[in-house]
Amino acid sequence: MNFLRAGVDWFVPDNEPSIQALSRCTHLCIAAHQDDVEILAYPGIAHCYEHSKEWFIGVVVTDGSGSIREAQHQKLSATEYSALRRTEQREAAIIGRYGAMIQLGFSSAEVKEHSETLCRDLEEIFLLTQPHTIYLHSPADRHHTHVAVFLRCLKALRNLSTNMIPSQIYGCEVWGSLDWLPQRHRVTLNSGVRPALAAQLLTVFSTQIAGGKRYDLGTLGRRQGNATFSDPYAPDPSSGITWAMNLLPLLQQPHISPENFLKELVGDFSSELQTHIRQFPQ
Repeated sequence: MNFLRAGVDWFVPDNEPSIQALSRCTHLCIAAHQDDVEILAYPGIAHCYEHSKEWFIGVVVTDGSGSIREAQHQKLSATEYSALRRTEQREAAIIGRYGAMIQLGFSSAEVKEHSETLCRDLEEIFLLTQPHTIYLHSPADRHHTHVAVFLRCLKALRNLSTNMIPSQIYGCEVWGSLDWLPQRHRVTLNSGVRPALAAQLLTVFSTQIAGGKRYDLGTLGRRQGNATFSDPYAPDPSSGITWAMNLLPLLQQPHISPENFLKELVGDFSSELQTHIRQFPQ
């Protein structure tokens, strides 16, 4: 298995043999950095948490060495800091009862340069897990590395045979909310279950939140805000929502480029705004 090459951190919390751990996967998340999995794919984590036949697997693509550091971590080398972030990610996998946690260890520069090794890793992971639900970064994300990871995942998915395409592929919000998406494009993912688990999964990443970026508070606040402001004429549907876009059209119609896919979404958003304004006398 190519992903067991040097540099890959492979972890199965319940010590299931690697092939069996992968083959039981039903919900898969591939994200750029340590803690991105817990931000964008919490609905899948919570769903599988106490499910005997459904298993969540997380994949982190980068080594996380380039993030903002708190003073206590400033003296650590890039290798030492990456090791600390890998340890935090493993701890999250234990807390969340993941089926497996794979950290591929690429630098952000390698991801942006379109590494063939990365694409082979991703293809192999898709082939060995064959989940029915996949969580990815949104192509509308504002973080460059997040978008690069999405593009590598898209290429790997498009290399699969059509009968292996999952039934659900979501592009979820991290850097930038997706509440602007028109209703027909916007997918509602329930993030309001097990609030204590949601908080614990985020606070385990002390390298992030201690460095002045309160991803824990921001993420939980966004989920509650999404729920509260989801509908001006109805009670909150839950205590937390993660917005996502349906990415299946990019697999069902592989001729569509990500740019044109986003262009259509933005066009629909523009049309929706104009219709909303024009319905009233001026």
